Amino acid sequence: MYSLLVADDHPLFRDALQVVIHSGLPHSQLLEADSLAAAMPLIAQHDSLDLLLLDLSLPDAEGLDGLTRLREAYPWLPVAIISAHQERQLVLDAISLGAVGYIPKSTPREALLSALTQILEGQLYLPADVMRRPSAPASRAKAPADAERLAGERLAQLTGKQLDVLCCMTEGMSNKQIARELSIAETTVKTHVSAILRKLEATSRVHAIVMAGDANLPLYMASRTPR
Repeated sequence: MYSLLVADDHPLFRDALQVVIHSGLPHSQLLEADSLAAAMPLIAQHDSLDLLLLDLSLPDAEGLDGLTRLREAYPWLPVAIISAHQERQLVLDAISLGAVGYIPKSTPREALLSALTQILEGQLYLPADVMRRPSAPASRAKAPADAERLAGERLAQLTGKQLDVLCCMTEGMSNKQIARELSIAETTVKTHVSAILRKLEATSRVHAIVMAGDANLPLYMASRTPR
């Protein structure tokens, strides 16, 4: 069904991923590499790969260096990060460099399978807990006031349903999941997402999620008076 490659230097994790793939994605193939150098020839030999899962702590490609090299060498290959590191800025940097998803290694088995399925279906996957905006220290609370005011003005342009869709987006939900959560058609979700990007002047779905986090969307929703 699908052909995947994992580049990770931990055999136990690769074995666990094999179990998840074989049980949850029948007839799919998972190739393995313990370094970026080992992954490169496998990519060249398998031009039908659907996804590469890249660890950020490979012995020959620390941090986002491996992602950068892969995107330059194989721009056609979707790459998702799978890592023990969960810093919000690191997630955003990976997505900005072209990663199609970011999966923490602490993700439970069922959630991991759901994340892989979402990515393979063409959706972007982001860990919801990582994307939530951290509380700002009191000394810095007033620093982004102008940016928050601007973001708040843009959020005010969204309808109630569009705000509901945006909240679901910040939870890392796919269009299909949002449709199920809000009991609306998936085509309606797509229409709302397009309107959200336009009204927020966001360049992408990720950009909209980041803007919602910077504007403290939960607080905005709580203080919003019903219309």
